[in-house]
Amino acid sequence: MTYRVMGVDPGLTRCGLAVVDIEPNRRSTLVAVGVVGTEAGRSLDERLLVISEAVDSWLDLHQPQVLAVERVFSQLNVSTVMGTAQASGVVIVSAARRGIPVALHTPTEVKAAVTGNGQADKAAVTKMVTKILRLETAPRPADAADALALAITHAWRRGVGQQGAAASGGTVTPAQRIWAEAEARARRR
Repeated sequence: MTYRVMGVDPGLTRCGLAVVDIEPNRRSTLVAVGVVGTEAGRSLDERLLVISEAVDSWLDLHQPQVLAVERVFSQLNVSTVMGTAQASGVVIVSAARRGIPVALHTPTEVKAAVTGNGQADKAAVTKMVTKILRLETAPRPADAADALALAITHAWRRGVGQQGAAASGGTVTPAQRIWAEAEARARRR
């Protein structure tokens, strides 16, 4: 059975949206990817409404089983964090209204899941997302690639395909193997 995940890289200026289907053998397929943008000159309430309406539309159209959102964290720029947190809140509420579970993942978790390195840069994440999803061109901008990486991370972290890939003799990518090994170590602690 296919597991559908919607990933959201929240932001006021650009909010990355992506939907990915993950099969039991961990084969990941792009369903949709995009970015909703808002203009900095508009009021906060107008910007959040644009994001909310876009997320509502995506949730209704694609009907994901879960929503994966980047966990907001920064020690440097409080004003940027506030806007990102507000956008994140709007996204989470949209899912909650529909009874869709929400999972939060840190940027380090996402980087480790798709590249095997929690310190990977955006270019490495984009490259691996492109490879995992078998895309001919890399998703742009980075917010779109990050939303895809969030969706993939959640499915892999949830364990989709771990048993299926092994039982069917399916192949697992190096990043999937590293992630599975890290999860196994964490469970033993």
